[in-house]
Amino acid sequence: MLTLYHGPTSVCSQKVRVCLGELDLPYEGVLLDLQKGDQFAPAYLLLNPAAVVPTLVDDGLVVVESSLILDYLDREKGGGRLSPKGRTAEVASAHWLLRTLDIHAAINTLSFSTAMRGAIRASRTPEEIAQILARMPDPVARMKRRTLLDEGLDAVFVEQALRQLRRAFGDMQAALGQGPWMMGESFSKVDVALVAYVDRIARLGFAGLWLEEFPAIGTWLAAMQARPSYAAGIAAFADAAGSEKMRQGGSAHWPGLARKWEDLR
Repeated sequence: MLTLYHGPTSVCSQKVRVCLGELDLPYEGVLLDLQKGDQFAPAYLLLNPAAVVPTLVDDGLVVVESSLILDYLDREKGGGRLSPKGRTAEVASAHWLLRTLDIHAAINTLSFSTAMRGAIRASRTPEEIAQILARMPDPVARMKRRTLLDEGLDAVFVEQALRQLRRAFGDMQAALGQGPWMMGESFSKVDVALVAYVDRIARLGFAGLWLEEFPAIGTWLAAMQARPSYAAGIAAFADAAGSEKMRQGGSAHWPGLARKWEDLR
């Protein structure tokens, strides 16, 4: 039996759960409360020293990094049915999975500079925030989180994130011009790898980033949201009150974010 250590609204956890749904794979889920710091528990750090989710355990084999987990599940458990065939398609899909590292960093930036910044600062004292940050094992990630919480949309990481997303959205728009899915007519692991990130942007109230300039993304996202794997991997773990709080928290920052987005055109 597969065991997945994951967080309810973690985008990387969502990505893997969508993959499990697409492949009809049963698994034992171990939910971690990231707000309480379950990811820093000594037993979990033995599995994932980076203190992040998700982590997959398959008969004693520990697999970390969501794109690697996705690829592993498809190859080892799904017979490669989510992998496009042909040299060009294989290279393109592998490249997209690598690019999700930068896309994830951008989504993390937008989340913690807007909605999550407001929620954390409203519910924690400065001393509590400092204690949480001190537990993060990566000093660069710690510095980035502190900067986002202190400076919000004025943090230098925000422009970096928007530049990454503008490039990704442009490439997605071009790819979706060739068919309904990222690799053309065939649904693939590239669609699975990207949906949680784009969905998070929508949940933050930032769909304006693609509505006019990259409209194919909205059509693609709607098609992804209609799939049973989305219902099982993302919607089933989305608390209605929490989702509304995220939308309100993000939307309050949309005017400022929109101005920064326009400046990059």
